[in-house]
Amino acid sequence: MEEAFLVALSLGLILLAFRLILSHFLPLLLNLRASPKGSFGWPLVGETLSFLSPHRSNTLGSFLEDHISRYGKVFKSHLFCTPTVVSCDQELNHFILQNEEKLFQCSYPKPIHGILGKFSMIVVVGESHKRLRNLALTLVTTIKSNPGYINDIERIAIHVIDSWKDKGGSVIFCEEAKKARARIFVTVKGIIEERRRISGGGSTKKGDFLDVLLSLKYLTEEEKVSFVLDALLGGYETTSLLMSMAVYFLGHSPPSLEKLKSEHQRIRANKEKDEYLNLEDYKKMDFTQHVINEALRCGNIVKFVHRKAIKDVRFKGHLIPSGWKVLPVLSAVHLDPILHESALQFNPWRWEGQNQAACKKLAPFGGGPRLCPGSELAKVETAVFLHNLVLKFRWRQEGEDMPMAYPYVEFPRGLPLQVEPIT
Repeated sequence: MEEAFLVALSLGLILLAFRLILSHFLPLLLNLRASPKGSFGWPLVGETLSFLSPHRSNTLGSFLEDHISRYGKVFKSHLFCTPTVVSCDQELNHFILQNEEKLFQCSYPKPIHGILGKFSMIVVVGESHKRLRNLALTLVTTIKSNPGYINDIERIAIHVIDSWKDKGGSVIFCEEAKKARARIFVTVKGIIEERRRISGGGSTKKGDFLDVLLSLKYLTEEEKVSFVLDALLGGYETTSLLMSMAVYFLGHSPPSLEKLKSEHQRIRANKEKDEYLNLEDYKKMDFTQHVINEALRCGNIVKFVHRKAIKDVRFKGHLIPSGWKVLPVLSAVHLDPILHESALQFNPWRWEGQNQAACKKLAPFGGGPRLCPGSELAKVETAVFLHNLVLKFRWRQEGEDMPMAYPYVEFPRGLPLQVEPIT
C-alpha cells in the first residue's frame, strides 16, 4: 500500500513538473515559431559580437548585409543577452518610434545606465522621461527666443576657425571628446551647490537657465545634475560629430563643396563686412540643409536605438513577442537602395523638393516622443559653422581616415586636415 502511494505520488510530481515546464517553455517555443526568421547564435552572448563588429558608418556592415540577404529586413537574433527582433524596415521602424510607451518602451542595457546615469533622459521611461523632455524643450525654446542666439553661435564658430591660422596649417578636426562622467557629475553638482549658496538657498531669481533649473521643485538633485550632463554631452559631442561628417563628405565631393560655397557667397554679398548672420540668412541656406541631411544620412551618427515590446505586437505578418528587445536600425533605412538611389553615394541634391518634416526615409534624430529636442539647434550650429568655414578656408584630408561605427561613430584619427586660409 505504501509502495503504491509513493509510486502514485512520484508520477504526480513528474506530471506536475512536466506541466510546469510546458507552461513555461511552450509560449517561448510558439513565439519562436511565429516570430521573424533568424538565428540566435551562441548561447548567452548570441550574435552580439558580430552585430557590434566595427565597420564604415556609411555602410551596413557585414552582419546586417548577411542577415538581410538570408532572412529579410526584419529578423530575430539574440543580442545583448536577450531575444531580439531587428528591424531594417522603414515602415516598422516608424511604427516602433511612434508607439513609444504604448506598444514599446526604451530599454538600454544596464552598462549604459551606469555610463550615462540612471536619471539620464536617454534611459529613463514613463513620467520621468516626459518631465525631463519637457525641460529640454523649455531649454531649446529659451535659446531660440533670444534674437541674438545665432550671433552667439557665429562668434564661437569664428573664434574656433580663426584660431587655425596659428596652427601651421594642420588641425585635428574632431578631437576625441573624453568626459569621465563621475568627475563631471561632481563638478556640475559643485556648481549647483555654489549657485545655491550664493543665492541663499531660497532665491527665485531666474537670470539664466541654471537658475530656472534650480527653481524646479519636481526634479530631484540627481535629476537636475543628470540633465545638465545630458545637455553638455548630447549637445556638444553630437553636433561636433555632425560637423565632422559634413566636412569629411564635402572634402570627397568637390561639386557639393562648390555649390555650398556659392550659396554662402551670395548670402555674404548682401551683408556688411563684419555683420553677423541672422535668422533670415539661415532661412536662405537651402543647399546647406541638403548637405546636412545628406551628412546625417551617410554618416549615421546613431546607428540604432534600443526598445522592448511591452505587449505582443503583430506588424506586416511578424510577431514581436512581449518582453523581447526590439532594435530599429536607422542606418539600414538611410542606406536602403530601394529608398535612396545610389544609396552609398554622397549626393545632397537628392533632398531637393523633399519635405523633411514628413519624410520617413531620414530619421537621424529618432522619432516619436523621443525625437531629439535639440535637433534644430544642431542644424543651426552646423550651418553657421559651414558658412564661415567655406568662406575662410580651403582644406584637404591628411592621410586615411573615415567615420567608423563601433557602434558609436567616431573618426579613428580624429579627421586630420591640412587647412589654408582663403585670401
